[in-house]
Amino acid sequence: MTGPRSEREKLSHQLVEFYEKLSSWEQDVVKNSGLSTPQMHTIEIVGHSGSLRMKELAKKMGVTTGTLTVMIDRLEQQGLLHRAPHETDRRSYLIALTPKGQELFAEHHQHHLRLTEEITATLSQKEQMLLSVVLAKIIGRI
Repeated sequence: MTGPRSEREKLSHQLVEFYEKLSSWEQDVVKNSGLSTPQMHTIEIVGHSGSLRMKELAKKMGVTTGTLTVMIDRLEQQGLLHRAPHETDRRSYLIALTPKGQELFAEHHQHHLRLTEEITATLSQKEQMLLSVVLAKIIGRI
């Protein structure tokens, strides 16, 4: 088979293979933290974004606020996150990292930076910029 269809199938296979490798790497890194992958993603999002309302965090994670509440409870019990009443909206809470959570985030972020260095080591500066542009377009579509 030749043409666009075979190229699409090749790209599909490459995307799946990349996802599997990235997921496997992430799970290996996260398992040493004692957290689940979704819990670590919560730490990452709050670490990158700063304090967020529950509703904003749930949207970024693609989960319901009910699901998120259970996760926040567990992360709060572990001393990684804390809830604080919102200053102007008494009905909502802001989720923020504790100092312990900030340390975990910084450590995990360093793992991501090292992985990025490994992935892009064989790419030229131009290819790295192109990869960034392409990923931004893909992320914006999904």
